[in-house]
Amino acid sequence: MGAGHDHGTGEIQHEKPLWWAFGLTAAFLIAEVAGGLITNSLALLSDAAHMMTDVIALAISLVAVRLSRRPPDAKRTYGYARMEGIGAMVNGGLLFVVAGYILWEAVGRFRQPPEVASTGMMVIASIGLVINLISMRLLKAGSGTSLNVKGAYLEVWSDMLGSVGVLIGALIIKFTGWKVADPIIAVLIGLWVLPRTWTLLREAGQVLMQGVPHGLELDEVRTMMLSHPNVTAVHDLHAWALGSKEPVLTAHIVLRDGGDGEQVRRSLAAALEERFNVHHATLQVEMTPCDEAHGHV
Repeated sequence: MGAGHDHGTGEIQHEKPLWWAFGLTAAFLIAEVAGGLITNSLALLSDAAHMMTDVIALAISLVAVRLSRRPPDAKRTYGYARMEGIGAMVNGGLLFVVAGYILWEAVGRFRQPPEVASTGMMVIASIGLVINLISMRLLKAGSGTSLNVKGAYLEVWSDMLGSVGVLIGALIIKFTGWKVADPIIAVLIGLWVLPRTWTLLREAGQVLMQGVPHGLELDEVRTMMLSHPNVTAVHDLHAWALGSKEPVLTAHIVLRDGGDGEQVRRSLAAALEERFNVHHATLQVEMTPCDEAHGHV
């Protein structure tokens, strides 16, 4: 027996801010790449590389948002909600690659720091900072509810710090002539990005591996179910999420003699919604335990 809830992921919000952030970031990327080459600044090229991953990340997020809206069909009964985790995983992988390249390139520049056009660095970094701040403002609201938006927000956040770093590096070079400041800033940007990228990858991996959703404790769920006076045992208890939300739960409930199976199922489903925010629960009610020889928990 199961609770009759919709398998869909509901309406995906915050798409319009994603489009605005995508347009602004893509427009500035071209100017920043050109500026980095003209000024010969690794810090600026580092910031441009992160800006490029922003554009790709935002594009992936938009594709994932559109696909996740598609309804379930005969081949994909849960629809395309899992695209959110896939998109976040790709975004995190891109960030790792870019950060690694910048760190590698910086090693060579420590040995032989090249000439850098500090004034051009400042102008381009200032424009980039404004673009980043606008994009962050647009994406902040959705960063707490969607892995895709969170990934894009982290990308833009790292770019914002990158722009600040480039500005600082340009000022140091302009007034002191210390050219090593350029690769130092680039390294600091890369080191700041990597741990946050790992967090994003870990969250996306948890979704794709059908791990227990963040904030849901199965021991507490089991205890709640066993506290029902007409429940003697709970087994085959599983919980996962289709994306950054929409937790799904299944369980086998062993009924006490004389208990009303439908009443118990409805009561437990209501408790799961109220206490654990689980709106999709499939509960199989049994009079005697089924075969547990398959190693399920």
